[in-house]
Amino acid sequence: MSMSSIFARVVALVGAGALQWRRLQGDQPQAAWGSSPMIPTAKPQGALPTLKMPTARGWRQGEKPVAAAGLKVNAFAAGLDHPRWIDVLPNGDVLVAESTQVASPARSVFHYAMQATMRRANALGVSANRITLLRDLDGDGIAEKRWAFMEGLSQPFGMALIGDTFYVGNTDGVVAFPYASGTDRITATGRKLVTFKPGGHWTRSLLPSPDGRKLYAGVGSLTNIADEGMEVEAGRAAIYELDLANGSSRIFASGLRNAVGLAWEPTTGVLWTVVNERDGLGDETPPDYLTSVRDGGFYGWPYCYWGQTVDDRVPQDPAMVAKAIRPDYALGGHTASLGLCWVPAGTLPGFPDGMAIGQHGSWNRSTLSGYKVVFVPFENGRPSGPARDILSGFLAPDERESYGRPVGVTLGPDRSLLVADDVGDVIWRVTGA
Repeated sequence: MSMSSIFARVVALVGAGALQWRRLQGDQPQAAWGSSPMIPTAKPQGALPTLKMPTARGWRQGEKPVAAAGLKVNAFAAGLDHPRWIDVLPNGDVLVAESTQVASPARSVFHYAMQATMRRANALGVSANRITLLRDLDGDGIAEKRWAFMEGLSQPFGMALIGDTFYVGNTDGVVAFPYASGTDRITATGRKLVTFKPGGHWTRSLLPSPDGRKLYAGVGSLTNIADEGMEVEAGRAAIYELDLANGSSRIFASGLRNAVGLAWEPTTGVLWTVVNERDGLGDETPPDYLTSVRDGGFYGWPYCYWGQTVDDRVPQDPAMVAKAIRPDYALGGHTASLGLCWVPAGTLPGFPDGMAIGQHGSWNRSTLSGYKVVFVPFENGRPSGPARDILSGFLAPDERESYGRPVGVTLGPDRSLLVADDVGDVIWRVTGA
């Protein structure tokens, strides 16, 4: 065993000891979900934060996630390389961004141990830097053909086709490529529209405006709570708006630690996002969340969370705290809610209008959370009730292994729900039973 592996195990064991001590002290998780969540008082974990993540096992032959009653699931495509995000072209072809987080220089003992744990969980490695095209030739819900649509990218994530231009959200910026209808492969040199700082939260989701004139991009923070100062966080923890006509870009909303999935609520035309909140304050504190996004809105990071709840670990700015907007809907602590798409009523039998959310799963809590695809119902443009599962069973009952981890979600060409599973290396397809 290498010295680095021994060191990582020692740190993990120390963290586990601290975790057991907190359990003995009564720091048990409480569910923080919904529009009026019960969020426990913060209990800073200090230099020994909880570090718990299952070992990535993948799916064995014949295994698959558990679909909710009235639904069924099949593998649309398997054998991919860390599929993270999905986009569907007008002709029904399905594009999959294959990429992953890569190692960075350790900034602390905990950061070193966290990266070692992430490698074991298949959350850190060599990025394929590819977009793959999947084609279902006979309409049976299984892609018979696949090939590389684009290669040599820089941790691609978000994708968007608007007219004759295909946009890719690389970790270091948004790039535009010429596209002709029916194109099977793009090899042209792209044109960068905006540059983002790589590192930290690396994903760059994309969402066109309904009229196709603008493009929205999520850019996460570098660190947990601006641990290295606000200067390195400049231009991060935000959603950008790109004007495609004049080439300008601006920060549309800020104070969003890691806004990933983006979706439009169609009855109101309001932008919504799911956000990963900060670590190190307890199992359910603060919860990740689903929220509407206001132009010019500030959502608290790093100074406060869930409105004006101050994080005492951060040098404070009272003026920023005063204007922090309270999110709309809590999604549980550290669920790593990443994927988001609007699901019209009737798409899945028994499900009304609402949002589907891919929860990648926790690492910073004593009892694991997430590792499922959930649905939040909407009425009159707002969340209207408790969340319910669409897919579960990605995590072993003893929490030691994960069979898969859901990320991106989108509607397939046949109005199924497609789910990217970056540990199982599968695109799952959910339909009525």
